[in-house]
Amino acid sequence: MISVAGPEPPCNPLKKGEGLIMAHSGTEPKAATVYPGWLVAIVLLAAMIPFGVVSGALARFAFIGGCVVLGWYAWRQSAAIHLQTALTLFCFAPFVRRIVDLFAGYDTTGIMLVGPLMVLLAPALDLWKAFISGRPFANKQIVPITIVGACTLYAGMLSLFQWDLLNTASGLLKGFAPLIYAGALLLKKEPMESLLEAAASAFLVILPVMGIYGIYQYVDPPEWDRFWMQSATILSAGQPVPYGVRTFSVMNSPGTFATYAEVGLMLVLFLRTGPTALVLTAPAAIAFMLSMYRTAWLSSAAVIGFCLLFSVTRFRAVSAIGASIGMILLALLTPFSDVITDRFASLTEGSNDGSARERLEEFVTLWNMPTSNLIGTGFSNVDVGTAGAMPVDGVFVACWLSMGLVIGLVCIGALFLACWNAIYSAFGSERRTAIIAGALALGAMVHFPLANIIAGESGFLFWTFVVLIQASKSPKASVTGMRRAGPVASPNA
Repeated sequence: MISVAGPEPPCNPLKKGEGLIMAHSGTEPKAATVYPGWLVAIVLLAAMIPFGVVSGALARFAFIGGCVVLGWYAWRQSAAIHLQTALTLFCFAPFVRRIVDLFAGYDTTGIMLVGPLMVLLAPALDLWKAFISGRPFANKQIVPITIVGACTLYAGMLSLFQWDLLNTASGLLKGFAPLIYAGALLLKKEPMESLLEAAASAFLVILPVMGIYGIYQYVDPPEWDRFWMQSATILSAGQPVPYGVRTFSVMNSPGTFATYAEVGLMLVLFLRTGPTALVLTAPAAIAFMLSMYRTAWLSSAAVIGFCLLFSVTRFRAVSAIGASIGMILLALLTPFSDVITDRFASLTEGSNDGSARERLEEFVTLWNMPTSNLIGTGFSNVDVGTAGAMPVDGVFVACWLSMGLVIGLVCIGALFLACWNAIYSAFGSERRTAIIAGALALGAMVHFPLANIIAGESGFLFWTFVVLIQASKSPKASVTGMRRAGPVASPNA
């Protein structure tokens, strides 16, 4: 039975506080050193590169095992450290995979990418114990999580009935891992401030590396990137030649890279001040534009526009606009300015946009299927490089294809419910973090028609930042035309 908790009474720090083991004792034990989640993840990733060069394919399974251990360790420290660990692994695991593939041979299954998903399963046992004991969840976001989980299970059963074991296992893991993690965080009741601050700190380390490498990749793609692009049937990444790549940096595709860069840039711009943050994120902003991924561009504009509505975040939103303009002007001073300006100009093409027409054709294809694909076909790994294969773009098409028209609509409705809960919570709060979460929910809705962001590495971002962290409310925020803002409710906001 699912229950939702009301406000939690103040805790006794001697019972629940971290690090307060003994009080008024003559001898207090020395506190154990707690390392940032991004640091322990980088140690594992760095160790796998030389190990992969020497051992070849064995490194793939060693990496998965290392992720399992690291996920367990990080979760035992805190939810914030675990979040940093997962973010870092999701960002850099594809890069390590490509280096290992160069020496061990291309792996069509991409088994190494299971590692970060296993990190998300670290709290699964805690979630199960809480479920059978009837512990309440932090807020009502558990409802859309449960509905989407049931729809995901339905798609998995369709694949299993077809005896498609590989796609069944892959689809269920990618779909359920982010949901399990979100549910566990709801039980953990970690304050949204600590989660967002932890994520912003991790992105201050991740973004400079992603940005510098992404620019270098565009100018002269390294050997492992060329090998991977030639071996994988990913058409959206461009050509493996200088100035021919659509930047995907250390990740698996331009879309995934741009989505992570978007969330990271928004968190840093709204939660960090001073020139240092701008300098550190400038390379990532340029690489973000070199991804040519317009969906993320539009989504980031929606995030900033939403924050303009609130007095608490309005100054930061105006600053973000100024920073964005500055970064665009900086990109126009580079040798690849023509490519960026041409891509921006394509936003005005409307019905003449070939990419938009292809996405509309996907809906027509599904509608023309027998019974309009009422039941669904289950999970499938579509090879878009095969002649006649239909690409699957966007949440709507993915749900319709895998779950069928009826169950797919239920799943889509639950996703919109989750986003609406986050947005509505932003309008009922004075906390800057709650408003940023609501803004990210709106940005996610921009992705829905154009990209599938509810499973795998993108699903991890969606459920964590957009859905999960709306755990409490405070007095209503001031919106233009409503009333003047009062004092900020929380000094930590």
